Amino acid sequence: MRKPLPQDDLDFVVERTADVWSALDRARLFISGGTGFIGSWLLEVVQHANRVAGCKIETVALSRDPQKAVSYAPHLFAAPGMKLIQGDVASFEAGRQAIDACIHAATDVADLARAGDALRVFDTGVTGTRRVLDFAQANGASRFLLTSSGAVYGVQPPTLARTPETFSGAPDPLKMASAYGESKRAAEWLASAYAQQHSGMHVGIARIYAVLGPAIPLDGPFAAGNFIRDALAGKQIGINGDGRPLRSYLYMADACIWLLRMLVRGESGAAYNVGSEREISIIDLARMVEDQCGSTLPAAPAVQPGSGPAPRYVPDTSKARHALDVDEFTPLELALSKTINWNRSAVTA
Repeated sequence: MRKPLPQDDLDFVVERTADVWSALDRARLFISGGTGFIGSWLLEVVQHANRVAGCKIETVALSRDPQKAVSYAPHLFAAPGMKLIQGDVASFEAGRQAIDACIHAATDVADLARAGDALRVFDTGVTGTRRVLDFAQANGASRFLLTSSGAVYGVQPPTLARTPETFSGAPDPLKMASAYGESKRAAEWLASAYAQQHSGMHVGIARIYAVLGPAIPLDGPFAAGNFIRDALAGKQIGINGDGRPLRSYLYMADACIWLLRMLVRGESGAAYNVGSEREISIIDLARMVEDQCGSTLPAAPAVQPGSGPAPRYVPDTSKARHALDVDEFTPLELALSKTINWNRSAVTA
């Protein structure tokens, strides 16, 4: 059973997004992917805003297994004003119901990717987005936010320190491994098309890079979560590659502020990078987790270091920071500490 998120994080997000709660007061919000890492954070923030700011926002979330969701996090999915709809994002039938705003956060395709089902990865991203857009438009939503990914840019050139939204790179369309990035590019095109053809619906696009925080999956596609899992279990952290790739990590409380402001303030049809600009290698991230967990088993990469520049996956976030008045409010050291402590108490509870 998942415990609630830290109250100081929820307070911090709600206090930094006062204009969002004014705009969404008494609104009906639909979230796909509400049981995922990002979606569940957003839902819990909204419910906290209802408690402390008196917003009275109704939330409707899509779940493949509502009963499992309620048993996993009853404080979240059995809360007043919360409604779960059963269905898959690519085929759900929700009928006619008034919706004021929609956040499409159903991006968890890790199981499909691990199974090598590239076609379903692509279909989930594209067909699912089209279905949610149709649902939102048909039911009167005036705001729509698509959670996309930095994967739309493809491989970041080693000479490019941080990738801006204007970078015209792309995944290699002929590689099966490009299914996720290509699906996100197509999903963005759909969202932009709806923004242009349906003037009554404001559409924002969030290109999300690596994030971390309490409730991060400890057995999935998130390196930070896997590292924390291993270290807390007293095991040696496993690193599949050579440990050189450079990544950056934004704390989820900060990411929620970015996404909520994007939903309300962002330019319709525009894309914004969401992430940290502070780069760190995978091996150095592992060392940081080891230090904070008190691990005595140093991580060892599975392969010898490669030659040439280290692969990079780091965004340029100046567009979002200037347009939305956001920042990386939580340093990486504190973000890791809060994530580790939440998971440590969850294990011992």
